[in-house]
Amino acid sequence: MKPTRLVVIGNGMVGQRFLEEIMARELALEITVFSEEARVAYDRVQLSSYFSGASAEDLSLVTPGFFAEHGIRLMLGESVQRIDRERCVVVGSAGSEVPYDTLVLATGSYPFVPPIEGNDREGCHVYRTIDDLDAIAATAKSSRSGVVIGGGLLGLEAAKALKDLGLETHVVEFAPQLMAVQLDVQGGTLLREKIAALDVSVHTGKATQRIEAGDSQRHRLVFADGELETDLVLFSAGIRPRDQLARDAGILVGERGGVIIDDHCATSDPAIFAIGEVALWSGRIYGLVAPGYDMARQLAAHLAKDEKAKFQGADMSTKLKLLGVEVGSIGDAQARTVGARICQIDDSVAGTYKKLVLNAAGDRLLGAVLVGDTSDYGTLLQYHLNDMALPSSPLSMILPAGDGKPALGVDALPDSAQICSCNNVSKGDLCSAISQGCCTMAGLKSETRASATCGGCTALVKQVLDAELKRQGVAVNNHLCEHFAYSRQELYHLVRINGIRQFDALIKDHGRGHGCEICKPAAASIFASCWNDFVLDKPHVGLQDTNDNFLANLQKDGSYSVVPRIPGGEITPEKLIVIGEVAKKYDLYTKITGGQRIDLFGARVEQLPLIWRDLVDEGFESGHAYGKSLRTVKSCVGSTWCRYGVQDSVAMAIFLEERYRGLRSPHKLKMAVSGCTRECAEAQSKDVGVIATEKGWNLYLCGNGGMRPRHAELFASDLDDATLVRYIDRFLMFYIRTADRLQRTSVWRDNLEGGLSYLQAVVIDDSLGLADELESHMQAVVDTYACEWKRTIEDPVAMGRFRPFLNDDSADEALVYVRERGQKRPARLSEKVTDAMVARIPVLETQS
Repeated sequence: MKPTRLVVIGNGMVGQRFLEEIMARELALEITVFSEEARVAYDRVQLSSYFSGASAEDLSLVTPGFFAEHGIRLMLGESVQRIDRERCVVVGSAGSEVPYDTLVLATGSYPFVPPIEGNDREGCHVYRTIDDLDAIAATAKSSRSGVVIGGGLLGLEAAKALKDLGLETHVVEFAPQLMAVQLDVQGGTLLREKIAALDVSVHTGKATQRIEAGDSQRHRLVFADGELETDLVLFSAGIRPRDQLARDAGILVGERGGVIIDDHCATSDPAIFAIGEVALWSGRIYGLVAPGYDMARQLAAHLAKDEKAKFQGADMSTKLKLLGVEVGSIGDAQARTVGARICQIDDSVAGTYKKLVLNAAGDRLLGAVLVGDTSDYGTLLQYHLNDMALPSSPLSMILPAGDGKPALGVDALPDSAQICSCNNVSKGDLCSAISQGCCTMAGLKSETRASATCGGCTALVKQVLDAELKRQGVAVNNHLCEHFAYSRQELYHLVRINGIRQFDALIKDHGRGHGCEICKPAAASIFASCWNDFVLDKPHVGLQDTNDNFLANLQKDGSYSVVPRIPGGEITPEKLIVIGEVAKKYDLYTKITGGQRIDLFGARVEQLPLIWRDLVDEGFESGHAYGKSLRTVKSCVGSTWCRYGVQDSVAMAIFLEERYRGLRSPHKLKMAVSGCTRECAEAQSKDVGVIATEKGWNLYLCGNGGMRPRHAELFASDLDDATLVRYIDRFLMFYIRTADRLQRTSVWRDNLEGGLSYLQAVVIDDSLGLADELESHMQAVVDTYACEWKRTIEDPVAMGRFRPFLNDDSADEALVYVRERGQKRPARLSEKVTDAMVARIPVLETQS
């Protein structure tokens, strides 16, 4: 039987999800995909993380080899010029003609640029693709300020991007408030106040009439009632469906755009379907990814002859963090339903606003608005989606934790309750997967995709997992491993309270067996946090993981990296020369990192003590890049040099790094200090971020970059030096005492019952009465600090560990390098030379 010829136009998030859904059904198809962009599908939801260090590869949604593995023809970098419906042929921009039996339009949308004079000036951009972001970054290099035109969801995301680029940021919105679609007036007002507090200027009720050349900056935005100069303009005023191909082909489109589809995603041509932001269903365009994924899912099922497959609309509730401000909107947030009743809490002191919209009887939730604190979002969403009866006092649902607040147990949810809206995973789907053997979060994510997209449902998925395992009689615990029936937090307290300093005593008194690769490094970290003993002392050395074992990071070829500490990123010319001379002496690949220090790669294990002796003799210390400990305290040049600086950020960064160097913790720690609110040190993406103000320092906590970036939260404002350090001491020690194994501060904070307000109560108000103890413990760690590499090179026993082979002092011959851009790199397999061919040499020269 001849396979059906399926052509998909568009390889965005929804187009890629459709391909994955189709592949899962194993249909007889000959598939061709047109992708106008020169790269395969990537995560537009996380696009702003591109300016926080994520690469295009990090954002990619396509597993390597996906298209080849499934025999899909990918027309990368080729757009479609027209659809010939009479011949059932798609004509590409490169002249290709591809016949189809079934055609799917997944062309998405394009950014709307208001038709104002000057909108095409150089330095005016849109915010939609990675190429757009590259263009924005290029303009930002020669800019001091930027303006986002549009104050909706996308506009505020774009504003964060400009802040991340270090620009003075403005948001211009035509409506009288921000996020007018999702929030009511009070919610929009509070959001504006919070964003303004982050040094983003907000201008609402402004109609931009034209953009012209500025006097002091590149552009001048002219309003009906004023003007604003800026170097960069970023349009983020909504989206429009990319429906021109359908229009030109005579396919029915809506009056205001969008390809009209039915419940099967079919257009007016039964051979042509549309999904995602290009599709108009029941008069509505869905601008979120979850409805697009559902369209992809239902269309794939329909093509597989599933008669029940129908797209029936989607809930547009949303929870997100905009410039660090938590915002949630559920259902009828504007209370437009006839007879709707409202109850709300407006806490101007805490900076939170919560509103419930109820039906006339007051027993069903129609909608909600949450600004400043979205911890109740998951519970409220389930009440709304499942039409569940509310408690007798609905207001109690949005009270602070512990104030008679009712809890919604997952047992109360029906099996049909949607837990993950991005991937349409119900409670019943999760329970079914659990009953078939998925007993971990990783297993559930792999099997059902729950929490795999935005991660917003992770906590609820975990609750379902625990409840279902308990119902099935499976014991649910948080034990560290099979050798210790305790969590990391409990184990820490046992070590601290009982003064246990060695693993043998710990496992004898509180565990069983001999230990494993999980509990041994965890115990080693706890011992280091509590007592600060040398990690390579005989009782501890066998507990360390690979990196701590050799006080260096193991690289892919078996060599190690050397990372000396450079506090605050400040270094003298003399010390810079020392690093260069050491790198040259040992032929080490040299790289300046984003953490403002210099990494040296390609050291053999036996070279490590020699290299470090040279560095220590010149005053360098270990940078602890190998440990779960403080890595760096990044800084800008601050008030000493910068004309915008208001405090000496370098001096503060050096003080903090020298205070907390060597501090062992459940996971790595990163800090930064910025000398003004322009935020050049990117402090709001760190575990501990400090930003200078005219009155002192603002303290931000629990941020991180990486695959799941989290904006740090403003913890306390205008602190003097002593108070700042005292709060950081208490915070770090409280985290070290209570976090799980390998848990970053961001994840710890997200799982902390009571959230930010609870953490503030513990650290600032000393609600647990632990402040003196936490400070005393930190001071003990500070007082007992010793550079681990200095200790090592002074200890003959420790030095004996650094030999590649037990009874052989020769170098490891598996380490082979080639020259590239003036430095060595590990040789690829095809470049390696065997002993049978020629006498081995340590570095090979490549042909130019």
